[in-house]
Amino acid sequence: MNEVERRISLAEASRRAAQILSRGDSSELETGAAPTFNDLAASLHFALGDGRIWLNDQRMVLMQSQVLGRLRTEIIDAFGVETAKALFMRVGYMQGMRDAELIQKRFPNEDLTHALAAGPRVHTLEGFVKVTTRHFEFDSDKCTYFGEFLWEDSSEAAEHLASYGLASEPACWLQVGYPSGYTTKLCGWPVIFREVECAGMGAARCVVVGQHADAWGDDTPERNYFGLEWKSRSIHAVGKVPPAADQSPAAGGDDSTVAVGVSAAFVRTRRQLERVATTDATVLFVGESGVGKELFSNQLHAMSRRSSGPFVAINCAAIPEQLVESELFGVEKGAYTGAIASRAGYFERASGGTLFLDEIASLTYSAQGKLLRALQERKIERVGGTKTVSLDVRVVAASNVDLTAEVAAGRFRQDLYFRLCVFPITIPPLRERRDDIPLLMAHFLGVYCARHGRQLMGFSRRATEALLKYDYPGNIRELQNLIERGVVYADVGSTIDIGHLFSGSELLPPFSIQLTSEGRLERTPLTGMHPPSAQDKSTTSTNAGSSLPDASFPEMEVAAYRSALARADGNVSAAARLLKISRPQLDYRLRRLGLKL
Repeated sequence: MNEVERRISLAEASRRAAQILSRGDSSELETGAAPTFNDLAASLHFALGDGRIWLNDQRMVLMQSQVLGRLRTEIIDAFGVETAKALFMRVGYMQGMRDAELIQKRFPNEDLTHALAAGPRVHTLEGFVKVTTRHFEFDSDKCTYFGEFLWEDSSEAAEHLASYGLASEPACWLQVGYPSGYTTKLCGWPVIFREVECAGMGAARCVVVGQHADAWGDDTPERNYFGLEWKSRSIHAVGKVPPAADQSPAAGGDDSTVAVGVSAAFVRTRRQLERVATTDATVLFVGESGVGKELFSNQLHAMSRRSSGPFVAINCAAIPEQLVESELFGVEKGAYTGAIASRAGYFERASGGTLFLDEIASLTYSAQGKLLRALQERKIERVGGTKTVSLDVRVVAASNVDLTAEVAAGRFRQDLYFRLCVFPITIPPLRERRDDIPLLMAHFLGVYCARHGRQLMGFSRRATEALLKYDYPGNIRELQNLIERGVVYADVGSTIDIGHLFSGSELLPPFSIQLTSEGRLERTPLTGMHPPSAQDKSTTSTNAGSSLPDASFPEMEVAAYRSALARADGNVSAAARLLKISRPQLDYRLRRLGLKL
């Protein structure tokens, strides 16, 4: 074997070792090493009309560079240079940390050298500056890192020059914070970057150098800017803290009944819950089916002064009309033929705790009257009995229909409505709190991997994109079901793809708006929305265009194949390459759809 045959790439060495290399050097990277700009650009998609841009499962925003420049100027003028520097460095640091988490989750199989090399590409993709890597190296065993990078066309330097002219010290504060946060997150030890040349000072381009924080000596104010020496703050949350999005699902208990979210709509609902929890006021939850009304009522009970008492939930729609009174208030011995003993009703069982009445609007008009009397008098009598029992229970009700409309239609008693609607809380549907979807995806993935004993790497880009854009008519309950289905379908050790989640009956958005390698937005159909069969385990991915804004999945599939064949001038092999599937797979699908004679 000659010398050339013995040499292997860093990526190949990492795969053979089946572990992350403890040392690395940028000079060992292959040309075009993943993740490439195209890989990263494919993770950036636009939900046009929805007001959201996603980088994988992280929400992004577009903002004019001049706005940041104006804000920077006002902060400098109001609070001074040092305060402004600390603030903008901290913002860049946090942004770098989050992008490092994205790379860890989106490309989990890449070694540390490839992950570090992706940082300059993500930084460039986000439009702040063009980054060129001169060199970097690290040693995990010794906790050492050194890197040198070139920055061209720095937006921050340009804004500083426009506002103040030539600077007397480096001016790219936000951008220096970015690689510091990114590298610190990936390496696991503090890495601080500094500008040694800056375009804001008149240099042709910026040059930055990064190394372990200790290597800079004692004069490192960045430690405080980046919060490296801050004490950890306690996290206040409803219920248990869900697993972080970048962590592998932890085996353990079932946390499927934990309310999680970060969106403004969720936080507003949670604040209302916290406000009323410590009182005994009657609460009415209103929201569509599947939004988690019982879950929130359970959380309300856990946060209340009655948390040591029982939480009793009853679905009013499941009680036969003739048994409503006996189920709610109980039965005395001998009240009905065959009754051999007294039986307490739901009100008595919930004594000292909380009674949750779900689907309250389904009660008949006469049953509503009996419930109203119990709530007004705070007393009940068992069916067939004469003894009055005082109530010590907090009543929480829920409805998936508009009770004011039911009152207007004469189907719900107005006096009962006012008795229940002391503190109404509207729980928004999942389509109105899309920022919670990534957190819920990670949460339920951990729950169902633990429940079913599966080890999965997470979600593919296409699956993530589809889950972020789906409208969820069944709300959180439907999201749970989709992810549990994906956990069951996906192969152990693989990622959940779009075909593992959707059965084909769901009405998905027909198009994805993505950034191409040429910097244009392009519509691509979401394909492969069916569980993998024995004949077809792969799903299709195509950049072929289509014009079916309200098409069903079969129509989109046909359009994608016809478009690919048209682009390939009828050559099936070439069309298969465009669709990124094999020739036999495309042959089979064309025959199945009647597109090939």
